Amino acid sequence: SATLPVTFSCLEQKNKIDPRISRFCLPIGATINMDGTALYEAVAAIFIAQLRNVHLNVGKIVAISVTSTAASIGAAGIPQAALVTMVLVLNVVGLPPEDAALVFVVDWFIDRFRTAVNVLGDAFGAAIVAHLSSQDLQELSKDTKQTLNENTNTDINI
Repeated sequence: SATLPVTFSCLEQKNKIDPRISRFCLPIGATINMDGTALYEAVAAIFIAQLRNVHLNVGKIVAISVTSTAASIGAAGIPQAALVTMVLVLNVVGLPPEDAALVFVVDWFIDRFRTAVNVLGDAFGAAIVAHLSSQDLQELSKDTKQTLNENTNTDINI
């Protein structure tokens, strides 16, 4: 969430993404597109399971994947929010929630990489939307200019 102004600036000024696209996509992405957090939670849960010698079958791995994805959507965009949602993922697999403390030591460092992955994913998403809707935006801009010209050229009699 704190990186939004810089991301807006980079996309709009350096990558020439239309502000209508970036102003719509980036806030949504910052809220629900937490792919770095989802990856971190899944990998951390598998690491903790291996550390505790808990066998994970295919069903538990799928459960970890689904739960970490859902939990990352609901995670706040603040540092160390993933530790709270990590408890959810650990409970699904049957691991004790206090095992989330095992990754607490490295969470500060890994959080920087998670944020970079999250912001990069948001930027790629906005760029893809801009590319796919470039013709629609050009047509919309032409229609808007034409409507403005028509409205300014009409005389209003009162």
